[in-house]
Amino acid sequence: MAAMSNGSALRPGLRDPVPDSQQVFRRVLAAMSEPGTVRDVAVDLAPPAPLDRATAALCLTLLDFETPVWLDAAADCEEVRAWLRFHCGCPLVEETDAARFAVMAAPAEMPALDAFPLGSEAYPDESATVILQVPSLEAGEAVTLRGPGIEDCREFRAAGIAGSFWTRRREMEALFPQGVDLVFASGASLAAVPRSTEVRF
Repeated sequence: MAAMSNGSALRPGLRDPVPDSQQVFRRVLAAMSEPGTVRDVAVDLAPPAPLDRATAALCLTLLDFETPVWLDAAADCEEVRAWLRFHCGCPLVEETDAARFAVMAAPAEMPALDAFPLGSEAYPDESATVILQVPSLEAGEAVTLRGPGIEDCREFRAAGIAGSFWTRRREMEALFPQGVDLVFASGASLAAVPRSTEVRF
């Protein structure tokens, strides 16, 4: 096991990196294709605080040396930084507009979504994906989701998300195909609200 500069042990990553990351990636794809559905992440993982297992599994699966990452103040600690650099090789950026991924351990205090890259009409894929770690995916203010992957409508709840967040997210729908994709993580579960999804409340 590698050691950090302060002498403490660096926590391990996925126990079986290839099958585990493939399993997590399939869960992410399923969550993106069916917005608002909750998927379990069945991997053996003990990440550094304050990261939940699902948040950490998403990082280990989606981040690499080509994906600049921005951490909010709650996630931005030396152990998390060292763990991400060692296991993912991802560059950590200080400015939100330089990020391709963002990790929010305290989403109630997060910056506005339009602080992150939204892509362009020509290259919408150059936008950011925002990972929001929340206390629960079964509680919180309910919003109604509509759009691709939803037959009619679907109720979605994420605790710790302020109503103003959903108001800003709804305003961004006019920018489609520009926007950001949202992945919610809680404990060992995840859900997604991609930019193509309409949010009503």
